[in-house]
Amino acid sequence: MSLTRFSVPPLHRVTRTLAAVAMGREAPDLVITGARILSTFTERIHEGREVWIKSGRIAAVKPAGACKAPRGSATRRFDARGGILAPGLVDPHIHIESSMMTACAYAEPALLNGTTTIFCDSHEIGNVCDAKGIEWMLEDARQAPLSIFLTVPSTVPATGPRFETAGGDLTPAKIGRIFDRWPEAVGLGEKMDFVQVAMGDRRSHAVLAEALRRGLPVSGHIYGREFVAAGAASGISDTHEAIDREISDDFLECGVWVFLRGGPPTTPWNSLPQAIKAVTELGANPKRVCVCTDDRDADDLFLFGMDWVVRSAVRAGLAPEAAWSMGSLHSATRFGMDGEIGGLAPARRADLVLLDDSLKPQCTWYGGELVVRNRRITPVLDRALSRRYRYPRAAYRTVTFSAGLGLVPKLPTRPVTANVIRTALPGIILFHDRVELRPRAGEGWAGLLARHRLCFVTVVERHGLSGAVAHGLLRDFGLREGAVASSVGHDAHNIIVAGRNEPDMRRALAEIKRMRGGVCVVRAGRVVAKVALPVAGLMSDRRAPEVARATTRLKRAWKAAGCTLPYMGFNLIPLSVIPEIRITDKGLVTVPGMRIVPLFEPA
Repeated sequence: MSLTRFSVPPLHRVTRTLAAVAMGREAPDLVITGARILSTFTERIHEGREVWIKSGRIAAVKPAGACKAPRGSATRRFDARGGILAPGLVDPHIHIESSMMTACAYAEPALLNGTTTIFCDSHEIGNVCDAKGIEWMLEDARQAPLSIFLTVPSTVPATGPRFETAGGDLTPAKIGRIFDRWPEAVGLGEKMDFVQVAMGDRRSHAVLAEALRRGLPVSGHIYGREFVAAGAASGISDTHEAIDREISDDFLECGVWVFLRGGPPTTPWNSLPQAIKAVTELGANPKRVCVCTDDRDADDLFLFGMDWVVRSAVRAGLAPEAAWSMGSLHSATRFGMDGEIGGLAPARRADLVLLDDSLKPQCTWYGGELVVRNRRITPVLDRALSRRYRYPRAAYRTVTFSAGLGLVPKLPTRPVTANVIRTALPGIILFHDRVELRPRAGEGWAGLLARHRLCFVTVVERHGLSGAVAHGLLRDFGLREGAVASSVGHDAHNIIVAGRNEPDMRRALAEIKRMRGGVCVVRAGRVVAKVALPVAGLMSDRRAPEVARATTRLKRAWKAAGCTLPYMGFNLIPLSVIPEIRITDKGLVTVPGMRIVPLFEPA
């Protein structure tokens, strides 16, 4: 799971050594002294302590100055100067692909933000490249200087071939083989087809059975309080989709762990402020509550990491010690790893973070190795990040579609009722509007779109399977001119294009193909910003800072184009498991009724 430099021996091999260090019979490798210790076990901060580390693990926590190893010995010392020393953060639910980076690159911003362990659901690359894509990601994760575990993608494709065309098809048998071959596969990823689960779909429950019969936890993805009990009854035992205090409270009463999703305030991933009210207002005990990031692009990952989510929980009313516990020990406990990570105590990995009084990470140790010092990566980490996993050629050949595709619907010649997708912040839920379109003589699409606050939205199948193209109309998206496009259209990850005219939409589609995947903004036939994502059409193969800079430029151009929905929310427009209406390569899909409807109906 990590480079040899950062490997930590299994506990059973070093218990005698750790005991010898704890008793003072053997010298520690490292002493971090002069610290205040944040105990996630008791949720207290202890003054004047030092931590003894041996073989990448904690041997003891003692009063400051207790280590009597002579100066000049092999024991290294680090003076924390009164800072708060806490266990590294454990993110219980993330998608590496959403960061637009590979696992090796993801480690850099994670460690800068004090995160030392993540549990990822790689259903994005699974939707594109099937089981082999999952295994590429696992190989990538093994080389990353970060502890990375997998919750195996459970719903690929998300709604089945009737509603979307995906490049992968993870059957129950394939999922079972991943569990048996890869020890990093520790649970089942978010079960997105919650309607099918509630209605007893045989394939959905066969997938659940692969995890349950192995005694592994199952992650959920549920919208609507009416589905909570059925999901819990089906074995789902955590969720990151609690969007308000009432459904959060329902989940907790049903024995489901709640991962409070804290995202940048302008994105659809910021449900923590409302969902945490089950604790702060309804009085629920937070013992089965964690915090998570879920999705972060490369830019936001540097600015809004797990540490920021923990501080958001503090701003929402939790004590700092409780909030940090929700970001470390609780997540470790959920996956049965609290004896290894999530706490600052003997036997645990020396994955540690030195914080200032505002809980901002200053230094990070991974397996006892200092990898971040004074908010900058150390040379040892820099060298590790330079030796990244190289994805095979097949991963760079995933964007395939025909030339000359029609990207806009035919202009109606008589009055029609259009089934329209209306966007509204934060953007998780899209609304189904029925708009009366009455074309005027000589008006054309431009006038019709302007009168009704509309633009085109088109999904192009890009896996070289069906060649399908679906047309729709977006309302209140705000795009003033040109076009935007992305090969990261969740969850089948077909290409989604929005525009005010077909020539700019064609230009955007051509740029996506040229980059072998990515996101771009086009104005007047010119690409004004882009992020190339050639690995499965989802990820860059560059270092994190480079990807972050390109993402920042893209966001500026996106905002300048007038788009009201952030581009990560734009990528969710094809995700046909979230109400009320979506568009996939198969057409417009109403949710949760799961019905394909035409774009135009008789007025």
